[in-house]
Amino acid sequence: MDSILVVDDERSMRDFLKILLTREGYKVHTAPNGTDALKTIADQAIDLVITDIRMPTMGGLELLDRIKQRNTSLPVIMITAFASPDDAVQAMKNGAYDYISKPFNVDEIKTVIKNATSQTPSRFAPEQNADDFPEIVGESREMQKIFELITRIAPSPATVMIYGESGTGKELVAQAIHKRSTVKDKPFIPITCSAIPEDLMESELFGHMRGSFTGAISDKLGLFQEAHNGTAFLDEIGELTPIIQTKLLRVLQEREIKPVGATRHIPINVRIIAATNRVLEEEIAHGRFREDLFYRLAVVPIRVPALRERKSDIPLLIDHFLAKYSSQLHKQVREISSYALEVLMNYDFPGNVRELENIIERGVALESSNIILPENLTLAQTARQQSSTPASSTSNTLVAISKEELYERGLDEVISEVEKKCIEHGMKAAGNSKTKAADMLKVSFRSLRYKAKKYGM
Repeated sequence: MDSILVVDDERSMRDFLKILLTREGYKVHTAPNGTDALKTIADQAIDLVITDIRMPTMGGLELLDRIKQRNTSLPVIMITAFASPDDAVQAMKNGAYDYISKPFNVDEIKTVIKNATSQTPSRFAPEQNADDFPEIVGESREMQKIFELITRIAPSPATVMIYGESGTGKELVAQAIHKRSTVKDKPFIPITCSAIPEDLMESELFGHMRGSFTGAISDKLGLFQEAHNGTAFLDEIGELTPIIQTKLLRVLQEREIKPVGATRHIPINVRIIAATNRVLEEEIAHGRFREDLFYRLAVVPIRVPALRERKSDIPLLIDHFLAKYSSQLHKQVREISSYALEVLMNYDFPGNVRELENIIERGVALESSNIILPENLTLAQTARQQSSTPASSTSNTLVAISKEELYERGLDEVISEVEKKCIEHGMKAAGNSKTKAADMLKVSFRSLRYKAKKYGM
């Protein structure tokens, strides 16, 4: 019999949960505050703690921190009548198993409790590193933070919102969460909201019954039914229409769906991971996204950094894509020249990792030797510059220089020209502030000042 400790300063809530959980076969202890809760944990064998967040003297977040200092493997479920995304984020970062808002659905909390008490201590193992995430390439500090957060939240059924620009790898993060969850053997069903016509979205998400509309010649399962007991990944969630947003909110609140043309609701058990490249707070301000849906989706937010924010990962990504496309295209291109690498390191990658992958795939396809040279790099940013400015030896310096020109002008002259153009670009982007430009270019202020003087800038 699992032993559960309920901590809440409201006696009615303690009594309600004790009756509910006792009927479910659990042994239940209660405490009116954090101090008494810690004493109970010290004296009793507790398998799960359910605690309110807002309590006098010692709040739930402090209690969570104290519990984790003593026993990192003890799962803690946070409940609150004052839903706050900041509290939710802090709770999950501090190791909470889940975060539930009052008033909660009885079936929902029973399911969360059942999942929490059925887990072995191995689920709460020490944090993992990049070697534990072979599907995501990166060793930078920014990616380490994401790996740590994935490790913490994956076992929990909490809803996750992944933010990031297009091409940063949001779906890879969603897959990593699913693969480390308790439902990793169940379906992972992705859907790109912007790729489905508005009049078909409801059917794609919730399914439809035969004859419910013209062309519905048979029953069709929707995304949520296909993902039952698994994970549904909703990419580009900001593209949903107001009507579908309302229906999705009901799914999150009631854990049930109603297919188009059906007469009854169907219960579902799905973990939802959403992703967006939009700033949803701005969408809410303009009335394009429901605020209540936002708070339901963003229980645990994860921001995937743009590639320009983790440039130290570029060489790793290049090696990964070189191996991938050399194999696929039956080439022996295993290296990139130092100058070509420098060109890529000084590029801001508006298309992020997806753009880098395309650049390397194209470079491998075009390269006749076993090393990628600068002339086989094609960057979108330079293509735009060339289309709007006269061709010259300097307009394409950031991308590629012919072998003949390189040998004629010499490496020092070419590199100096690239360096000058990078500084010009950085200064322009920083509004001619050397301090900001130095920060953007990842060099010291003194170094930038010296180079600017050297080039008469």
